Amino acid sequence: MGGQCSNKFWSPTLFLRHLAMQKLSGTTIQGAAIRTYLLERSRVCQISDPERNYHCFYMLCAASPEDCKKYKLGDARSFHYLNQSNCIELDGLDDSKEYVETRRAMGIVGISSDEQDAIFRVVAAILHLGNVEFAEGSEADSSMPKDEKSQFHLRTAAELFMCDENGLEESLCKRVMATRGESITKNLDPRAAALSRDALARIVYSRLFDWLVNKINSSIGQDPDSKILIGVLDIYGFESFKTNSFEQFCINLTNEKLQQHFNQHVFKMEQEEYTKEEIDWSYIQFVDNQEILDLIEKKPGGIIALLDETCMLRNSTHETFAEKLYQKFKDNPHFSKPKFSRSDFTIHHYAGNVTYQTDLFLDKNIDYAVNEHQILLNASKCSFVSSLFPPCEESTKSTKFSSIGSSFKQQLQSLLETLSATEPHYIRCIKPNNVLKPAIFENSNVLQQLRCGGVLEAIRISCLGYPTRRTFFEFINRFGILQSKVLGRSHDEVVATKMLLGKANLTGYQIGKTKVFLRAGQMAELDALRTEVLGLSAKKIQTKVRSHVARKKYIQLQICATQLQAVCRGTITRWWYENIRREAASLKIQTCYRKHHARKTYREICSASTTIQSGLRGMAARHKLHFCRQTKAAVIIQSHCRCYLVHSQYTRLMKATITAQCAWRGRVARRELRELKVAAKETGALQAAKSKLEKEVEELTWRLQLEKRIRADIEEAKAQENKKFQLQLQDLQMQLNDSKELLKREKESMKAELEKTLVPEICVDATLASDLTAENKRLEALVVSLETNIQEMKQKFEETDKVKDESCKKATDAESQINELKSTMQSLQEKLTSTEAENHALRHQAMKTRPDNMPLLNMHRKSNLANGSLPGDEQTPHGTSMENGRTSYIERHQESVEALINCVVENVGFSEAKPVAAVTIYKCLLHWRTFEAEKTNVFDRLIQIFGSAMQKQESNADLAYWLSNSSSLLIILQKSLKPVGSSGTTPLKRPQTQTSFLGRMVFRASNITVDMDLVRQVEAKYPAFLFKQQLTAFVEGLYGMIRDNVKREISSVLALIIQVPAIFARKIFTQIFSFINAQLFNSNGEYVKQGLEELEAWCTQAKPEVIFKKFRISYDEIINDLCTALSVQQLYKICTQYWDDKYNTESVSEEVLNEMRTLMNGGSAQDASDSTFLLNEEISMPLSLEEIGDSMDAKEFQNVAPPQHLLDNPAFQFLKS
Repeated sequence: MGGQCSNKFWSPTLFLRHLAMQKLSGTTIQGAAIRTYLLERSRVCQISDPERNYHCFYMLCAASPEDCKKYKLGDARSFHYLNQSNCIELDGLDDSKEYVETRRAMGIVGISSDEQDAIFRVVAAILHLGNVEFAEGSEADSSMPKDEKSQFHLRTAAELFMCDENGLEESLCKRVMATRGESITKNLDPRAAALSRDALARIVYSRLFDWLVNKINSSIGQDPDSKILIGVLDIYGFESFKTNSFEQFCINLTNEKLQQHFNQHVFKMEQEEYTKEEIDWSYIQFVDNQEILDLIEKKPGGIIALLDETCMLRNSTHETFAEKLYQKFKDNPHFSKPKFSRSDFTIHHYAGNVTYQTDLFLDKNIDYAVNEHQILLNASKCSFVSSLFPPCEESTKSTKFSSIGSSFKQQLQSLLETLSATEPHYIRCIKPNNVLKPAIFENSNVLQQLRCGGVLEAIRISCLGYPTRRTFFEFINRFGILQSKVLGRSHDEVVATKMLLGKANLTGYQIGKTKVFLRAGQMAELDALRTEVLGLSAKKIQTKVRSHVARKKYIQLQICATQLQAVCRGTITRWWYENIRREAASLKIQTCYRKHHARKTYREICSASTTIQSGLRGMAARHKLHFCRQTKAAVIIQSHCRCYLVHSQYTRLMKATITAQCAWRGRVARRELRELKVAAKETGALQAAKSKLEKEVEELTWRLQLEKRIRADIEEAKAQENKKFQLQLQDLQMQLNDSKELLKREKESMKAELEKTLVPEICVDATLASDLTAENKRLEALVVSLETNIQEMKQKFEETDKVKDESCKKATDAESQINELKSTMQSLQEKLTSTEAENHALRHQAMKTRPDNMPLLNMHRKSNLANGSLPGDEQTPHGTSMENGRTSYIERHQESVEALINCVVENVGFSEAKPVAAVTIYKCLLHWRTFEAEKTNVFDRLIQIFGSAMQKQESNADLAYWLSNSSSLLIILQKSLKPVGSSGTTPLKRPQTQTSFLGRMVFRASNITVDMDLVRQVEAKYPAFLFKQQLTAFVEGLYGMIRDNVKREISSVLALIIQVPAIFARKIFTQIFSFINAQLFNSNGEYVKQGLEELEAWCTQAKPEVIFKKFRISYDEIINDLCTALSVQQLYKICTQYWDDKYNTESVSEEVLNEMRTLMNGGSAQDASDSTFLLNEEISMPLSLEEIGDSMDAKEFQNVAPPQHLLDNPAFQFLKS
């Protein structure tokens, strides 16, 4: 789980581990435990070439076909977490065999088969999780799986984790942020979603690794009372790569600490031993790395402390962390900043300089799991996965910030305390070469490893002192054979030691109290003398031993010869006896074989007879079966024929019925189409604008097509012309080559003729010479003209290319202009659609105005028409009874409206801290379907009630009561009403649309009191939207009245105490605000507590800025971020009256004050009100409809109880549901 292949080692362990073995007396191991300190979790998601990821991934991909099919795995190169490097397979390593051996080892340490399957299922889920890619979603800054392949791997990972697929996708693509009173879901862009995916893979692998270590420790067992301990510390050496991140920083810190421990135990202990033995010596100088350790881990100014401080700030980046390091350690001799980097830093370690890249320091230092991942995997159906992510305790929510660096430093300190309590033994592993072959040493590489491990320094210091020491007893016991008389007890140990050293002619040694100290190389001389003495003694011993071995060998040879003779005589006797037995056995075998042959012949005859009889009987049975099948088939054909005739008659009847129904439905649809056409005429202006834009787009599109067609024609013509020019150019080149060949041949022929006819007495013919000269000049002129034509052709070709480029540029500009007009048209079309959706109901109502004498009856008839009924249907024999039913329904409805009005006029109070009247009004209007009515007077009655409440302007209690009711009702209407035909959210339990005439009549007459949620969207008509607008005006008016009343009351109090000393005024208002705080805390204490905790956290983080960094704030930051509502004069007054008592400095810099003075001096032309230092008393904070709607959740109104006297009314029984 923790091994991989790097570019330096074949299979290193990517974590610091300490193996503690408890030991009984002797060689018996009683128990053991493994402690891990640092796992390189980032390698799970990111590796570099030619390194390998953790071995378990490759072993699982090379598992048996059954396991690969179960985990849906394939080749390792098909997974993103593995194919980042080309190192997939290793020479000499079979991953399939390693997988089998790993599972066998798991069984040995006590891991059951179910737990093994769960472990490898989690490993396979991590591989599938890495293949999930993300693309931009439909919403802004959102993400979603990129394609079907990513969706498959996401679904497979969810199946392996045994969690919800949608929940896994949401945990990767969204993040939930908890605020005061609610939670906000934030979409993640594709890059953030990929980071969230990698974070989930890392934390799952880390938890799995910790579980495996704990499982192994629990299987091995430990004895808490054991006092004997053998510890083995396995650690990677000093690391310095091309890119060094947080892991290399922690590894090198560990090596620094161990180097200091090595110095203390090897060098300082050696000097202390010299002092203890009282020998003559000089102090040994060695390099102490305490300053480097203070630079890294000192509190509060070390690198780890600054890293933790940066991680606790939300908006910090690796650049701010690097800037803090540069400012803090700019004078430290062990710290430096690279010249060509803005975020790197260099530490001068004992083994050399290492440059670290801080890009991922903050992310790798934070030790936490994403809350969505924790909740998702804790709810897994797999008990193993859920155990890896136990639920967080409540106490951990307020714990101190935890980081990888701090916890690793504490674990390292604990490790050093354990090492200090034991006797250390150091083993330095040196890699001789990089080709992994024996007997090859790369000197530079080996020397660098020795230097990084501190071996050269240890050798240097050892040579300066006495590297070899032995107690007198050990020394005499080993080298006493050099002087045999010292082995007796008559001599003192010191005297005997000096006699032995004198025998070896050694000088420069030291004799202590209990030990002898030798210089480097002296022990080798003593060993050489001892080896020489032992060699002489060995020769004498070998002589005696050889004689003893030879005599013993002769005696054994004599005994063996006697035994061999006895064996040979016994073998001959046994061979003779075996022959006699063989003859008797052969007779018995012949008898049995003859009996077997006779029995076999008889059975073959019986079998043949039986086969013939069965064949005859089978033939008769098949003839009988064939006759039965023919009879059955005839019966089936007759039944199918009768069925076809009946089905044809039924099909013709069904087609006739459907034709009649289609004709009737077409008649109803045409009537509705005429109504829609009349409504469409009123949107003429908007349609005209839309048509105009469409024409412009069509015109531009036509122009673009024309440009493309012209461009295509130009390109075609140019291509033809280029082809023509090329053909001409080829012809000219061919002519030129022919002319040159002809000229060359003529010259050669002339030269040959001249050579043949060249005699001293020949006379040159002047006429022939002149003809040849003229022919030569003519050919040269032809060559020049051909070259001129070729040059002209090239120029025309270049001009054609320029014309082509200009045409392409014009076409591109036209295409971009058309795209801009299309986007403009699309935005206007969206605005037109939203405007039509909201105003359609209003304009439709203005076109179809009905008399006001019977509004409910007209509404009922119109709804019947909309459902497919006809006006002529009322002329039925039962018309009188139906009319009486409508009249009684209208009367009952009017009585219910009066009962509701009489109830809400009174102060019915609050329920569950929510106004009862607002919720009751909404439920009644929703039940009566008043929002869908074309004309009604219920809204007018309600508006009169709210209007009468505004007349009581002096009573703040009444105004507050009606403001609560009106605002709550407005919130519910804002989330409930939608225009007719708009694409809003459908209700949760929307009834099905009835298609048949009888079904629509039954659906219309059915009871609609269904158990739904309180707020659901309704397609409202004109009166409902008018009521909503009037209600908005009432909310604004009531809010303004209450605000003015409170201002008047406060103004009177201020006028009364204006002459009172300031201390009393402050005390009075302090007491008032204390009373307000107590009331708020008692009514909503949990939210106040949460707010105080956030304020306290903010104050803790903002403390250094408030105290030390005010002088860094610019004027633009003051007016844009800090004090946006104050004028320049007010800001100048505040800045000049504030200073720091501790450092005696002003609040802001002098440049900011000068800029404020310049603005005040140059603003004389402004109003007088802008030059005052006082605040505006008439400032008001308006409220928008969106702010009111977002202030509450509609679900908070579900548990509001209606008034009791309405519940007693039978007409309001629907309020109980």
